[in-house]
Amino acid sequence: MRKSAQTAIKLIEWGAGHPVVLIHGSASDHRTWEHQIEAFGACFHVVTYSRRYHWPNQKISDGAEYSMAEQVDDLLELLLSQDTANAHLVGHSYGAYLALMATIREPGLVEKLVLAEPPVIPLFTSFPPEPQEILGLLVTRPRTAVPIIRFAATGLGPATSAARKDDMDEAMSYFGNAVLGSKAFAALSPTRLEQVRVNFSKAELLSDTFMLPLNQRDVANIEAQTLLVTGEKSPTFLHRLTDRLEELMPNTERMKIPEASHIMHEDSPEAYNQAVLSFLQK
Repeated sequence: MRKSAQTAIKLIEWGAGHPVVLIHGSASDHRTWEHQIEAFGACFHVVTYSRRYHWPNQKISDGAEYSMAEQVDDLLELLLSQDTANAHLVGHSYGAYLALMATIREPGLVEKLVLAEPPVIPLFTSFPPEPQEILGLLVTRPRTAVPIIRFAATGLGPATSAARKDDMDEAMSYFGNAVLGSKAFAALSPTRLEQVRVNFSKAELLSDTFMLPLNQRDVANIEAQTLLVTGEKSPTFLHRLTDRLEELMPNTERMKIPEASHIMHEDSPEAYNQAVLSFLQK
C-alpha cells in the first residue's frame, strides 16, 4: 500500500486503472473502507483518505469551525493534485454529501457518483431545521417530515444538547442510535466504537457551517450517472432523503443492501461491493 501526504489529510492508494475516490462519513476515518480498498483496487485505482480533523490527522482546535465548504475544497484539491480528474466518487453519509457538492461545483472532475444515504436535509429545510420549516414540510411532504422530526427530536437535538455540556459519550449515544438504529449501534465492535469515539467531535455537532445549502435545481442538473445506495435497516429519514434525490437526479439507479444499517459497506461488504463494482464497471 502506498501512502502519501497532502495538506490536512492522510491519503491511501491501491491498484491501477480508472480512479475511484472513497469518501468516509462523520464519526469515521479511512479505516471504514477496509473491505473495499483491495476489492475495488483489483479493477480500479483506489484513492481514499481520512478527511480533515479525522484520525490520524490533527484534531480540530477548540473553538474552531467545522466547515463543509472546507471539506469540499479538500476533496476538489485532492482530485486536481492527484491527477484523478474524471474520477468515480464513492461517498458514504456526510462523505456522500461532499461528493454531491463537489460534483455540483466541478462537474468536469467527476464521471460517476455512488451516494450512500447522504443527509440532504437542506433540500427541505435549513440545518438544523426551524420549527416553521418543519410545519410547512408537514403540509407538503408529511411522509418525509415525520421521520426528519423524529431524527431531530430523538437524535440531533439531544446529541447537540449533550455536546454543549461536554458530555460527548452521551452525545455519541444519542447520535449513533438515531443514525444507525439502536440494534446496529449496540452491535458495533469495540474497535469500531473506538473509531466513532476518536472522530466524533463537539465542533462538528455545534458548527453553523456543518451543512452547506443545497439547491434542488443544482441537484437536478447533475449529469453524472449516479448509484443511490441504502441499507435495508437504515432509519426511515435516510430513505426518504434518498427518495428525493432519486426524484430530482436524471441519471440514477438505486440499490438497497439487505440486512444492512446505515454503514452498509461495513455491515454487508460483499453485497455492497458487488452492487458498486457492477455499477462502476458498466
